Amino acid sequence: MSRDAEQHSYDQVIQDIADYVLDYKIESPEAWQTARYCLMDSLGCAMLALRFPECASHLGPRVRGHQVPGGARVPGTQFQLDPEKAAFDIGSLIRWLDFNDTWLAAEWGHPSDNLGAILAMGDFLSQSDRKMVMRNLFEAMIKAHEIQGILALENSFNRVGLDHVILVKVASTAVVTWLMGGNRDQIMAAVSHAFVDGQALRTYRHAPNTGPRKSWAAGDATARAITLASLALRGEPGVPSALTAAQWGFYDVVFSHANKDLSLKPVSERQFRFQRDYGCYVMENILFKLSFPAEFHGQTACEAALTLHSQVKDRLDDIQHIELTTHESALRIIAKEGKLTNPADRDHCLQYMVAVCLLFGELTADHYADEFHQSHPEIDQLRDKMRLTEDSAYSRDYLEPSKRAIPNAVQVFFKDGSASDRAEVLYPIGHRRRREEGIRVLERKFERNLSTRFPVAQCQRLIELMNDEQGLMNLPVHQFMEHWRI
Repeated sequence: MSRDAEQHSYDQVIQDIADYVLDYKIESPEAWQTARYCLMDSLGCAMLALRFPECASHLGPRVRGHQVPGGARVPGTQFQLDPEKAAFDIGSLIRWLDFNDTWLAAEWGHPSDNLGAILAMGDFLSQSDRKMVMRNLFEAMIKAHEIQGILALENSFNRVGLDHVILVKVASTAVVTWLMGGNRDQIMAAVSHAFVDGQALRTYRHAPNTGPRKSWAAGDATARAITLASLALRGEPGVPSALTAAQWGFYDVVFSHANKDLSLKPVSERQFRFQRDYGCYVMENILFKLSFPAEFHGQTACEAALTLHSQVKDRLDDIQHIELTTHESALRIIAKEGKLTNPADRDHCLQYMVAVCLLFGELTADHYADEFHQSHPEIDQLRDKMRLTEDSAYSRDYLEPSKRAIPNAVQVFFKDGSASDRAEVLYPIGHRRRREEGIRVLERKFERNLSTRFPVAQCQRLIELMNDEQGLMNLPVHQFMEHWRI
């Protein structure tokens, strides 16, 4: 098929993704450097997750005891698996505690989720005849971040009930097909199938169905990406108008219900919108979760609440009410009243995380456990005293490309008519505007997380490895992964 004919057959969105993956040259030093910090942070989150039996129970071969010689390794374990299962395991580890990087826009998500597929396939390919060094992986990371993030800027999948892991699947499929040596047509074929797939519903992130699936959904998406890439490399034809086909395409089937009466409008008004071309924007502006393993819309609320801990901790019985001022996305996604039934419910509850910070002056993954929650009824007592309001300026600044703020404010009012300070935080410590301050915190977080899994000497070797920026770039991927075996 000629290139002209090929261009006419595939939807433009799919063509643009393939062309970006194949042709874009990354020249941003900031993007390369941030990708290294992203990998550091993501693997640290994975090591911390291994402390939790609920997470560890999902790991390992599908058939007990089965190992794959030359297979992909799962960091922090001795598992060597087929790339699909390794992608599931790595993606689940990184995402389990809701502590990895975040992207907030019309859709939100966690672009480092794509590392499940990227690390698994990179390790597998590096052990074969295909030369694969860490620079290749960083390039795949930057491009996966970009695809997921740019698609999220103007297109809300949650408003039609779909989970954001659809974007993980699309981005991972594109870059993994490229890593495997796929050409333009093969990348487009694989990506088209990622859109054709039945997509995950968001119901497992919301009451009454909130549960642990939200912690392995991204791993599942990265495993599926490897399946689709492998099929395309074996000659599986694509679905050229997967998005635009009348009646049966993604836009008509899914996005026809995005807004009232949208199904009556022409398909041109239902398709994806783009704020900017693909480049390095997302990696440069990625948000790191550095202080709290909690849904990102509430990170600044936690920072604000911590500053009030000393003013509140000895006056709990005197509290009349607590005012939380926030933005529209936080109200819609993580404002929860009533009973919280499990850790997955609690780490996505704005009131819960603020209450813990006010009461204890910290927030860790252990604070979401059933045992902890049951032992501290005062958390729910504080939740019942919270009033949430939207500040329209906060909501505007959240969507403003030049700001990308995530603002929250907390103030506590007492029965005697007095009040605490009004604590307001506009940009979390993981924001690009606080990058210099944040990187120091990221490095300490990484060191702490490593220490939960490895002996001191191995921790030190991993710290030195990740800080050797130039040496790391040229290190074969399989050698890098060997350092992470327990």
